[in-house]
Amino acid sequence: MELLIIRHALPVRRELDAGVADPPLSESGLAQAERLAEYLASEKIEAVYASPLRRAQQTAVPLARSQGVDIVTVDDIAEWDRNSNEYVPVEELKAANDPRWQAMLRGEWNVHEESSEDFNKRCVLAIEKIVADHSGDTVAVVCHGGVINAYLVHVLGLTANVQGFFYPNYTSIHRVAAARSGERSIVTINETSHLRNSGLPMGIFQKS
Repeated sequence: MELLIIRHALPVRRELDAGVADPPLSESGLAQAERLAEYLASEKIEAVYASPLRRAQQTAVPLARSQGVDIVTVDDIAEWDRNSNEYVPVEELKAANDPRWQAMLRGEWNVHEESSEDFNKRCVLAIEKIVADHSGDTVAVVCHGGVINAYLVHVLGLTANVQGFFYPNYTSIHRVAAARSGERSIVTINETSHLRNSGLPMGIFQKS
């Protein structure tokens, strides 16, 4: 089967004194999600899965509508910071040279509510269950940068502490061929042709 793991589109910045931030998509993010659906319209996708977080759900809506399927929500592909009271796009932290950005560069900013081992395990198990349920199908999974990193690290067989080893752009597609034998092959990483020349933001390291 072919697995399309997709990062959500650009959300708004949200910082609360208390409660869960769980931000919606920005106007640019909504436009990114529409372009993603248009880009994939020529492909037959049998199922669309999404994290329960708003930014993933809203990203999945145009794709599911275009493909004529319902969104299936999977709790275990939520991001590690799902219960945080703030969400600031990494690009904004970088642009402002925010101390949190500097801490991330040093590997010191860690607000995980679960260990990296537990996070990686739940993400991999959840995605592998989706694979097992869709032999021969093409399936889209709309989730988060941390989840994408966890699964691709698993596929690559990396054993060092490499959480965050690459940066997935907004609505980037990461294709994995999954064989019944258990073999997993990465086909593409950070596929973002649908955003080029659109004027929409793509991420830290790519310009539209």
